[in-house]
Amino acid sequence: MKRLASLVFLLATLVLPMLPLTVTAQGFGLEEGDGVPLTKTVEAQAAQTEAASAPGSALVLAAPGQAGVGQPFLVRLTSDQPLDTVSVHWLGKEVVPTISVWNDRHVALVMLGTDVLNAKPGKEELVVMASIDGKENTLRRTVQLVPVEYQRQELTLPEKMVTPPAEVLERIRAEREVTRAALETVSSARMWRLPLERPVGGEVSSPYGAQRILNGKPKNPHRGLDFRSPMNNPIKSVADGVVILVGDFYYAGNSVYVDHGNGVISLYFHLEKPMVKEGDTVQRGQVVGLTGMTGRSTGPHLHLSISVLGRLVDPEPLLKMTVDDMLN
Repeated sequence: MKRLASLVFLLATLVLPMLPLTVTAQGFGLEEGDGVPLTKTVEAQAAQTEAASAPGSALVLAAPGQAGVGQPFLVRLTSDQPLDTVSVHWLGKEVVPTISVWNDRHVALVMLGTDVLNAKPGKEELVVMASIDGKENTLRRTVQLVPVEYQRQELTLPEKMVTPPAEVLERIRAEREVTRAALETVSSARMWRLPLERPVGGEVSSPYGAQRILNGKPKNPHRGLDFRSPMNNPIKSVADGVVILVGDFYYAGNSVYVDHGNGVISLYFHLEKPMVKEGDTVQRGQVVGLTGMTGRSTGPHLHLSISVLGRLVDPEPLLKMTVDDMLN
């Protein structure tokens, strides 16, 4: 009997993640790009972290040996000597991180990651350049991007929600340029700390990476978290930051973008009302808006995305894990 029970449990573990999840239309929202077909889903594998030191120097680099497609990860450079400058290069982007001092050690911490929309499994090079007393040091690591198996979501919606009319296509193109420019922001001061503040108390109704099947057609993966949240519920900033964009967009409705420094930006969509304006400095936990259902949304909810160097990563581990958790 025990052997039969074990067999049933094993089969359930293997089969259940592959079954489609049918979600109700209430609280469902579309974001820009949901009309683009999806690439196939991928398998879940755990990332490994390794630390290595540069020969003949006081530098120690902690970086993952592997990371899941769509998942964020951290890189930390530690030195016994003062760091003049540090730059981190990943997938064609550069970030110059904040350097802090802790226990007489000089530390640079960076958040990186990939986007489920376009990242592929395979090897990618991470390069960290650091200057100590005028001497340049270059440390290179290979990060293996591994597949992650995300959920499937099937939903039937009015066709006008899924396919925008021709007269709004120019608006969508213009908004895409505005939001893309905001996501390219890489400010010099790191203001985020982990875990990030949970923006609302409701449960997650739609996870990151979910393959969306709308009216029977594959669309883009979901590149954020949808939280159940009643109308006009206060939405909190996940970290200290500066508001860099507030607007009303075709897909996302009323939206707020907050820059948390070093390439990390939080996005809050479908708001009933933004409570901040561009240029405002906000504190972790400060209300930035009220839950709504503006844009392409079927009901009140909050869509939260986290952008890292312009790539939308899975916010969920960032809401749960400390820096040490993510580096170990």
